[in-house]
Amino acid sequence: MGCSSSSTKTRKSETSLKAALIIQNWYRGYKARLKARQHYALTIFQSIEYADEQGQMQLSTFFSFMFENYAHVHKEELELRNQSLESEQDLRDRHDYVDLIDVPDSYNGPRLQFPLTCTDIDLLLEAFKEQQILHAHYVLEVLFETKKVLKQMPNFTHVQTSPSKELTICGDLHGKLDDLFMIFYKNGLPSESNPYVFNGDFVDRGKNSIEILIILCVSFLVYPNDLHLNRGNHEDFMMNLRYGFTKEILHKYKLHGKRILQILEELYAWLPIGTIVDNEILVIHGGISETTDLNLLHRVERNKMKSVLIPPTETNRDNDTDSKHNKVGVTFNAHGRIKTNGSPSEHLPKHEWEQIIDILWSDPRGKNGCFPNTGRGGGCYFGPDVTSKILNKYQLKMLIRSHECKPEGYEICHDGKVVTIFSASNYYEEGSNRGAYIKLCSGTAPRFFQYQVTKATCFQPLRQRVYTMESSAIKILKERVISRKSDLTRAFQLQDHRKSGKLSLSQWAFCMENILGLNLPWRSLSSNLVNIDKNGNVEYMSSFQNIHIEKPVEEAHSTLVETLYRYRSDLEIIFNAIDTDHSGLISIEEFRAMWKLFSAHYHVLIDDSQVNKLANIMDLNKDGSIDFNEFLKAFYVVHRYEDLMKPGVTNLG
Repeated sequence: MGCSSSSTKTRKSETSLKAALIIQNWYRGYKARLKARQHYALTIFQSIEYADEQGQMQLSTFFSFMFENYAHVHKEELELRNQSLESEQDLRDRHDYVDLIDVPDSYNGPRLQFPLTCTDIDLLLEAFKEQQILHAHYVLEVLFETKKVLKQMPNFTHVQTSPSKELTICGDLHGKLDDLFMIFYKNGLPSESNPYVFNGDFVDRGKNSIEILIILCVSFLVYPNDLHLNRGNHEDFMMNLRYGFTKEILHKYKLHGKRILQILEELYAWLPIGTIVDNEILVIHGGISETTDLNLLHRVERNKMKSVLIPPTETNRDNDTDSKHNKVGVTFNAHGRIKTNGSPSEHLPKHEWEQIIDILWSDPRGKNGCFPNTGRGGGCYFGPDVTSKILNKYQLKMLIRSHECKPEGYEICHDGKVVTIFSASNYYEEGSNRGAYIKLCSGTAPRFFQYQVTKATCFQPLRQRVYTMESSAIKILKERVISRKSDLTRAFQLQDHRKSGKLSLSQWAFCMENILGLNLPWRSLSSNLVNIDKNGNVEYMSSFQNIHIEKPVEEAHSTLVETLYRYRSDLEIIFNAIDTDHSGLISIEEFRAMWKLFSAHYHVLIDDSQVNKLANIMDLNKDGSIDFNEFLKAFYVVHRYEDLMKPGVTNLG
């Protein structure tokens, strides 16, 4: 009996162990599949983000093209809305920016006392936690004082650490104020014993960019030797036009927003472009290239780098009485040639401009070599060999950069020589990524600290969080697909030799990548985008099901509608550029002329008669003017049956 009982217990134990192993293996597989789905969602977000940045970089060449051809348009002035590319000598002084703006007694927000102290930092933090708005008088005074101090600083700030004075490095924040609060909560406020480097991209995308910028500027003014600000690629007024900071300023500061934007443009240009820690760690926003010259970058006049979208131009010093003047820092003569308004020395030489572009925009890759950054359209991809070459050349040991969202908030590559740090958690969607910061101390390895600002997602299981991410990712991907419906349809039909309405999965994936150029795993994504029959063939017109672009006018041709939707952000910036009086209106003549330049440069094949007809329709009150901002907002995507995608249905893995 004893032996039988023991044998039964042994068999039960073995059965329990096998069951536990089966459950464990199942759970590991389940979690791995969820992680794969999360990875695919992040890939979609990042691919579309970089494609948008590529479009923004392409605007640079368009503006050069526009400068060369705009002389043929009968317009006396050309001005970038809410921006003035005047030389710094022409900017109005502090009196016009600050002293003429009174703070009324009725204002109940924070009141700053200059010179600033740590008490003002605390005051700001508490006010911003309560969602109070800092008065424009104080905003302008802070920005003015910050610019004044920045002008005295070198291009690269040199910082020393010690066991009693560790240095904290933070990456992109992108207007996410809760992440900055989290960093200060976990790591302490800036002080003489707790120095920080904020490595660019403080603004854009998030809704609290001005609050972050003011906190950082005030902290910098209180601790100028212990809080360091590096310029990122979004500390650029032209980037702000597309990615939200300009609109945030004009919304929060309706009366004085333009003044704030004007001084921000100059402040950006004076931000240092890097930090060197303990003479062995290079901290820059983007990366390097095989031609990066740190000696040159130490000497370059960084304040001349106004925007990546204002590239260097050929100068013509001859005076021309027939020239047409504008407010974009250049003059067009009768032949459309460019010459500078003022001294040619106000502009960076091309090779110096390219050096700064590389350190603001480049990304590391695992492949050796240095090749164009086709994803973003600016900077380069640099491999481990380039990293070793540049670090060895300048006796450095490590490169710390930001610029890329990473699922864990940081990433180490190139044999430990390159570290990416990204501090905006939930960057693409709630639960999409952690934020992180680095602690550095001479003689010790970097220490990484992660966090994630959580609200509703903290109570959701991983499955629900992944579903939320991938639903959002598929939604924005479908918007990209519908904007190229005509082009995709033609590509599908060229492959469909039997006119069956179906393609193989390989053919469909080839067409999607060839037209959209997003470098996505289309086969894996197909189940979320199209209908597939029992033989594995794709019903290709289902790529556009349950989604369409709303037409502001029914008469508009589909190809034209798609083009206007696809380029609506670019067009908004361009039309704002010729809106001299900031009215939001341009004449039909200007619209037609600018569209001809745009279509010629972007190779948009749309008949002029369609554009002329559309321009006349846009002139709602027949006064010869077009409200282009409202018109472009009328092009939006409608998602039908969005609730069809249930947590159990969506699966990017």
